[in-house]
Parts: sequence; C-alpha cells; structure tokens
Amino acid sequence: MEGMVAEKVALVTGGGSGIGRETALLFAMEGAKVWVVDCSPEAMEQTVDWIRQRGGIAEGSCVDVSDESGVKQIMANCLEVYGQLDCAVNSAGISGPQSFLKDLSLEAFRGAVDTNLNGTFLCMKHELRAMEPAGRGAIVNLSSGAGWIGTPGLGAYCATKHAVLGLTKTAALEMARTGIRVNAICPGSIDTPMLQASMRGDEAVTAMIRSSMPIGRLGEANEVAEAAVWLCSDRASLVTGISMAVDGGAVSR
Repeated sequence: MEGMVAEKVALVTGGGSGIGRETALLFAMEGAKVWVVDCSPEAMEQTVDWIRQRGGIAEGSCVDVSDESGVKQIMANCLEVYGQLDCAVNSAGISGPQSFLKDLSLEAFRGAVDTNLNGTFLCMKHELRAMEPAGRGAIVNLSSGAGWIGTPGLGAYCATKHAVLGLTKTAALEMARTGIRVNAICPGSIDTPMLQASMRGDEAVTAMIRSSMPIGRLGEANEVAEAAVWLCSDRASLVTGISMAVDGGAVSR
C-alpha cells in the first residue's frame, strides 16, 4: 500500500526538533519528499540525515522564519529542486517570555510575535503563492490549546497562538475555491524539548502541566505529527478552516 502522501512534496518549518521533526519524519515514511526548515543548521541536518538513512528523500534549509527574504528563497529552492509544493506544516515557534503582562517588556512581546505570528504569516503567504499555480495544496499551522484559552504568565504566547487561528480561518476561506486547504492543529502539553525547557525540572510545574491533560500523561510529538500528515493528505479532502485539538481532552474540561 502507498503512503498517505506518496509522491507529494512536503515542507516543514521547525523541522529540527519536537513536533516539527516528528512531522518531517512521518511525511517521509508516508512517501513524501521532504524539505526541512529550521533556524539551527545542526538540528536541520540531523533530521535530513535521519530521513535519508532510512531511504527517504529530504533536503533542508536554515532560516529565521521572520525573515521574509529568507522564507521566499526557501520556497524558490524547493520548487527548483522538487518542482512542486503540495504540503506545508508551519511548526516553527517559541514559548516566549514567562511573565505576567504587567511586567512584560515590549521587546520580549515582539520576539514572540516575530516568530510565532509573523513567521507563520510569512511562510503561509509564500507557500500559498507556490501552491496556487498547481491548483492544489494543503497547509497546517501549529497553534496550541493556548490559542483557545488564556494562560497566566504566557500572555505573549497566547496572543500569538490565538492570532494563528485567525490567520488560518481567513486563509482557508480566501483559498476555498483554489484547491488549497488550510487548517490548524492545537496541541496540548506535548513532551518536546520546548516543554521540557519550560518545566525546568521543577516538580511542581511538571505536576501542574501533567494535571492539565485529562488522559493522565503528556502527549507525544508523533501523535501530533499523525494529525498533521493526515490533514495534508487527500483523505482530508473536505477539511479546511478547522482548528483540531490534539490534546487528550484538555480543552474539553
């Protein structure tokens, strides 16, 4: 049996670690040619090497997703090498500052906006332009459960992830008759390097985060990847404009 995305070309930002890495790996396992994007050249190369060692096809680029010229060049490179772009998962993001809003500096707030919001916007903008001539494509943006609810101390993160959902819905409607679908995933607490850094080995913080998951455990990055690849596949042909919770019931409480 062919994979879900056989013969497709998939681009994954934040592909050097966590959810992005698992998504890039799963795309390759399901038959896609993959373009891995990350701000860390070492992390990007590790993902590309992993895919190639297992017989998959992968290339990669290192870029700051808030740099429009860099993002535009990546799309051009992908089209030059692979000849098409069918799928994109915009996973690049940061947790941002942990601070109550009254103590949050504008500089720190802007840092979260640059990566999480501007970066998603710029990638999606140029992905749409790359896909439109072919009249097909699927984009998945990574939001968060914090895109639906507020979290004290994470105002910048919540603001950017709420905004990603607005961008996703708008793009889905704008592109609805072009053959391009746009969706978002809202993960819960997923066991990634970013989450581990946020917990900082603090047992109280770790217990609080684990308790936010009604299933009694943290999610795994590959569980989010499964949803992302499915949304990019033809099996989700009628699905556009949604915000899919992959959170073990966290926002259902």
